[in-house]
Amino acid sequence: MNPVQVPPAPPVTLVLFGASGDLTRRLLVPAMINMTRLGLAKDGLRILGVGIEPGDGATLRKALDDFTPEAGGEGAVEKGEAWKQLRSRIDYIQGDFTADAVYRQIAEWIAHASTGNAAFYLAVQPRFFGDIVDKLADNKLLDETPTAFRRIAIEKPFGQDLPSARALNARILKRVSESQVYRIDHFLGKETVQNIMTARFANMMIERLWTNDCIDHVQITAAETVDVGTRGKFYDSTGALRDMVPNHLFQLLAMVAMEPPNSFDAEAIRDEKGKVLRAIRTYSPEEAARSGVRGAYAAGKLDGTAVPAYTEVPNVAGDSSTETYVALKLLIDTWRWAGVPFYLRTGKVMAARNTEVVIAFKPVPFAQFGKTPAGSLPANRLIIHIQPDEGLSMDILIKRPGLAVDAVPVNLDFHYADRFDIAHQVGYESLLYDLFIGDQTLFQRADAIEAGWAAVQPFLDLWAASGKPDLYAPGSLGPDSADELLARDGRVWHELAAQVPKP
Repeated sequence: MNPVQVPPAPPVTLVLFGASGDLTRRLLVPAMINMTRLGLAKDGLRILGVGIEPGDGATLRKALDDFTPEAGGEGAVEKGEAWKQLRSRIDYIQGDFTADAVYRQIAEWIAHASTGNAAFYLAVQPRFFGDIVDKLADNKLLDETPTAFRRIAIEKPFGQDLPSARALNARILKRVSESQVYRIDHFLGKETVQNIMTARFANMMIERLWTNDCIDHVQITAAETVDVGTRGKFYDSTGALRDMVPNHLFQLLAMVAMEPPNSFDAEAIRDEKGKVLRAIRTYSPEEAARSGVRGAYAAGKLDGTAVPAYTEVPNVAGDSSTETYVALKLLIDTWRWAGVPFYLRTGKVMAARNTEVVIAFKPVPFAQFGKTPAGSLPANRLIIHIQPDEGLSMDILIKRPGLAVDAVPVNLDFHYADRFDIAHQVGYESLLYDLFIGDQTLFQRADAIEAGWAAVQPFLDLWAASGKPDLYAPGSLGPDSADELLARDGRVWHELAAQVPKP
């Protein structure tokens, strides 16, 4: 079957605020190189970088020339002819994001481009989001015409809690319409995340089982092996909960738990995802205390390399109570999901780098397999692997060869890389393409952002009031208290890798 061919994006000027930053080098420019190679972006794509670092277009182009990521790492794309084509269309403006002079230069640059279409990408610190939108609006750069669009792409984190997210939404939407705002969660650019909806809604055998009649619980994991490194100042004011849960993990949760939309239009899908996030039960302080765990990594070794304790990282307070690990038990109060717990966990310096969704089905109630009791048979599981090895796997039971009737588990695997060439994609290709064509399906709406923060606010309030994170060893799967969170329900975490002793 031939793949569906999509048309190239329309001509557009992409204005990159924070163009000299890490995100531009590692992900945005490599994604646009891929888009150029695939014919998704033509000569009409122009890139105007904006930053506070001194320099000009030649400076930025040289910096991008010199960027050489590790083979197989983020941004490791073959530049080749596509880079030569894109490189000639890159320029740079140096200046203060809060100064009107910068925006007058941007307006002049866009006016001389081949099209009036412009997309403004805010790859900057969150404290600049509101200021940049205000300045764009003040300088008429967000005014659309029947023949020219203006759009804003905003990276996470979008707020620090529910009040700040509401305030930021209100400030932005006072100056621009919701249809022009593209709040980015890069997880949604991954093929497997987008495939969750296809796997559910294009396969009757899966969707008919997607209810509390058949599903026992759901686990969503985003485990990292890296430590905080040089990001101590940022991370100590953010923590694992703010950094990962209201955005990345909740987007996966919404994809898994949403009702079938009446169409695959952007607003129909975003309506259903928003309903899920609003249906997450808001806990009392007592419920939050029983349903959440936070941890921080202690000193130890990971793969033979010494790892300092989180509180020994530069720019982290020695008495910090910021978490580097979080595990939550959440409930979704809808007819489909009543009684089905969703267990979420994320952490740094863990045993494996793995992002996955585990759908754990209920065990068989009765089995006639000789002397094998039904209760000892492992339940079926569907595992959606998001990264690093994108794919799907399913655990089922079959008869072991031989005279005895003995049920044994086997695994059915599908790996994207075995069937499709996705090795050089960085995950931003689909997000940038959709930004250029005006498809908001993969972007978060204001109400969903606020619903996500509302669900985690009880944990933020509880942990801010008292207590310290539980310690866990580098290379483990988190603190003992995370295992106890599931053990109280008679369940265990899906094992990512062999655990090591905890401190």
